Amino acid sequence: MKALKYIYAICILFFGLTSCKEDYLDVVPDNVATIDHAFSDHVQARKYLFTCYNFLPSSTGFYDNPAILAGDEFWLPEAHYDNEYKNSPMAIARGFQTSVAPLANKWEGNNSLYVGIRQCNVFIDNIDRVPNMDDSEKIRLKAEVNVLKAYYHFYLLRMYGPIPVIRTSLPVSADPEEVKYFREPVDACFEYIVELIDSNIDFLPLNVPNAAEELGRITIPIAKAIKARALVLAASPLFNGNNDLTNFVGKDGEPYFPAFDNEKWKITADACLDAINSAHETGHSLYQVNAENTNLDEMMLLKATLRNRVPERWNSEIIWGDSKNSGSTSGYQYWAQANLSNRLAASKQALAVTFNIVDEYLTKNGLPTDEDITWDEANALEYRLSTEEDKYHIKTNEEIPALHFGREPRFYADLGFDRSTWHWQGVTDVENPRFIFSRKGEQSGKKTIWEYNVTGYFPKKVCSPANIFSSDGTYIRITYAFPIIRLADLYLLYAEAVNEYYGPSEDAYNYLDMVRERAGIPKIMDSYAKFSNNPSKPTTTDGLREIIHRERLIELTFEGRRYWDIRRWKKGQEYLNQNVFGWNTEVLEKDDYYQKRKLGLRKFTKRDYFWPLRDYHLTINPNLEQNPGW
Repeated sequence: MKALKYIYAICILFFGLTSCKEDYLDVVPDNVATIDHAFSDHVQARKYLFTCYNFLPSSTGFYDNPAILAGDEFWLPEAHYDNEYKNSPMAIARGFQTSVAPLANKWEGNNSLYVGIRQCNVFIDNIDRVPNMDDSEKIRLKAEVNVLKAYYHFYLLRMYGPIPVIRTSLPVSADPEEVKYFREPVDACFEYIVELIDSNIDFLPLNVPNAAEELGRITIPIAKAIKARALVLAASPLFNGNNDLTNFVGKDGEPYFPAFDNEKWKITADACLDAINSAHETGHSLYQVNAENTNLDEMMLLKATLRNRVPERWNSEIIWGDSKNSGSTSGYQYWAQANLSNRLAASKQALAVTFNIVDEYLTKNGLPTDEDITWDEANALEYRLSTEEDKYHIKTNEEIPALHFGREPRFYADLGFDRSTWHWQGVTDVENPRFIFSRKGEQSGKKTIWEYNVTGYFPKKVCSPANIFSSDGTYIRITYAFPIIRLADLYLLYAEAVNEYYGPSEDAYNYLDMVRERAGIPKIMDSYAKFSNNPSKPTTTDGLREIIHRERLIELTFEGRRYWDIRRWKKGQEYLNQNVFGWNTEVLEKDDYYQKRKLGLRKFTKRDYFWPLRDYHLTINPNLEQNPGW
């Protein structure tokens, strides 16, 4: 009990008063507040293991994952900004972040990742004394928790920049001043994360021994993928040679951010390839629907593949899935799903995709619309009549804007829009699917100030085709472990790192093309040679960088990657400081509906690249400096 009281005291000094509410004391399974009991046998120790995993931020929780609402992918009806979500990360997108009470705070409070790190240290310090547990299991569990600890440090580093690194638990006899930690230079933070993973990776399994119970627990491919992602961040412009932060120094005068070092991209490329090879060794591959088990034609087979690459449970592409928070995918789908019934709405359908995401998607030739010589940009907003050739994507004989025609397959698999198809979800006949009718008063249109889509575009990608939308309005949602890391992500990270260090090369093209070919678009050199107004673009480092960045933004949209990528590339002011546009979904008539209108303004300044520390916390620990601009 003395040890637990000490932890409480440390918690107050380091994390601030708000981090030590009653639920922090509930760190021991079954509410028995003794460390001795938690490690008294193998059953209790395994329960404690899951308290370490319990701090994994939810991939699809609106409050837990700022990447969903703080970026530029979504916009909500105005009523939500003044009510239950006014203090959610979407307020960050509107410029309302504050150092008085930071939104999506992971430094302190009940969701503090530092509390999670402390839990990991307690586990590491005590697991060896558990009786009746095999030494081999102890070694594996300790390695898992060490990698979790590395991931929590990575997550904090990505949000806050230089952070205190908590290598070990302090002894009970430690001086109170010892808990007033200092922030460390970012390179020291990255080195610690990599070293922690490297020193534990050989003690992890290649695959979980018991898939039914252990999916989502740390394995060798997961650990290598975390390492690769950390090194990508270290090599990227936000952390590597960030001249905007040259004068940001610690108490000893040492700069927190290093000078540019291109060799970091070589180290990153090697780590990405190692992670890819490990994933391949354990059977991971880009997801494809098995054609032998379907009677779908080529187009619908491709659409089924793309629709399922995220929500099909534990498919071949998912290296690490968020199994702890799989239940939250139900809420994500509830907000994303278009109402497909004329009955009372069974879905919120308020998570609206912004126009800039729609514009991001490529043409059928695999090019941005402003680079495709076959694309008629001048008439993109003019009406075009859908025909039988469009039936798998758009309802036949409907007049809608030309920008919805001739786009890449992911455009139709990932997005729903007025008069577009919504296949499966209780309808097995692909020739007679349901459709979105999203004008005011229609089944997918506005009915209340809360439950409607303000832009006219729905994130179909995150809604499982296995869900059932019955004719009576009942909506049955199938939950799934949302991907934290999937193979396409690693392929594109590797292509990016190779291009940054070696320039355009076969390796960069090959891994980029594997993702493009799965998406149903031509290889990069074919696209640019045949259809581009700038055919030499992929032959330069700058040109290929732009192509790879855009491919990541498309392939990984709605998955929580876009927001962090934009920040690490230092493109926040380009993407996240813009007006938000959508169709005029407040009306019924077609000519009125298809009027592009401004919905709001996203705000992003240089200070927003890193989260503020809470002002009050700085008074508790004067060894810490506030991030620049706050």
